[in-house]
Amino acid sequence: MYTFGRILKDLRLEKGLTQAQLAKELHLDKSTIAKYETDKMSPSCLILKNIAIYFQVSADYLLGLED
Repeated sequence: MYTFGRILKDLRLEKGLTQAQLAKELHLDKSTIAKYETDKMSPSCLILKNIAIYFQVSADYLLGLED
């Protein structure tokens, strides 16, 4: 089963972005993206929504609830 962090990292890499570039796009710190990708921190509902909009996927997809 994929975790939020793994899914986020896969989406980021598919777009060819570094953690720093994604952080800038989402108005977050690079360290925050790193913590998300290693599942050391979970995003707030608002950030989860922003990530879903940015990658044009559902929140359920990001949470590993759907393919």
